[in-house]
Amino acid sequence: MKNLHRIASTAVCTLHVLVSCAQPSGNPQMPKLYEFGSTPVWQDEFNYSGKPDHTKWSYNLGDHGWGNHELQNYTNDAKNARVENGNLIIEAIREKSGKLDYSSARLVSKEKGDFLYGKFEIRARLPQGRGTWPAIWMLASQNNYGNKGWPDNGEIDIMEHVGFDQNRVHGNVHTKAFNHAIKTNKGNNILVPNVSSEFHVYTCEWQPDYIAILVDGKEYFRFKKESSWEWQEWPFDKPQHLLINIAVGGDWGGQKGVDDSIFPQKMEVDYVRVYPLIEKK
Repeated sequence: MKNLHRIASTAVCTLHVLVSCAQPSGNPQMPKLYEFGSTPVWQDEFNYSGKPDHTKWSYNLGDHGWGNHELQNYTNDAKNARVENGNLIIEAIREKSGKLDYSSARLVSKEKGDFLYGKFEIRARLPQGRGTWPAIWMLASQNNYGNKGWPDNGEIDIMEHVGFDQNRVHGNVHTKAFNHAIKTNKGNNILVPNVSSEFHVYTCEWQPDYIAILVDGKEYFRFKKESSWEWQEWPFDKPQHLLINIAVGGDWGGQKGVDDSIFPQKMEVDYVRVYPLIEKK
């Protein structure tokens, strides 16, 4: 989900979780080997009801297009983001909201779950219909490089889907050197049957030298760090946080218009789990 704006967290900072790999030890010439822990260090199983857990999630709010000429106003209303029947529900509704004609929600874990490396698993069922643009993705929690914003500090797209191309799921990364604005972004896509009628597991595996994107355990995109790269190509050595949202229309999601007859549309999330990266002994 492309984002040309620097977004401030809308909630008071509480517990700040940072997952990092262990410091290397031993012979510096030996290649370092890693594995992912078997127990999540951060998770939301959504085994409660009501608004999303405020100790884990905040909201991005607003109706300013989000750098992509999107058509929704993001709110913190329960009708747009709630937990029921064991699932997080993000719901896009056709209604006057702010200065726009749709409402939706975008949850963020910034300052409540910020991660350096790890395995991220999200089990979800996606909305459908022309004009929907759901995403599960990550942005830098700090602005250390270049213009102090997007794309210089990096973006990892674990899952994107545009409703005019049903069942095609995309994984991408964006950096200063590699991004859609200059037509150099790195990514891939895969056909996944029944993304809107069945749950699938969307995964990112992030290590110091690569990022891999998977669906249901099948890897379909790998972005491997080259030894000569600097921050312009690889800013992925700083913490990132999770975002979950449904956009309406926009530069990509709205390329073939918006079918107003499909709304409301939901994305349902069964769980979000983050596993740590551990150096093998």
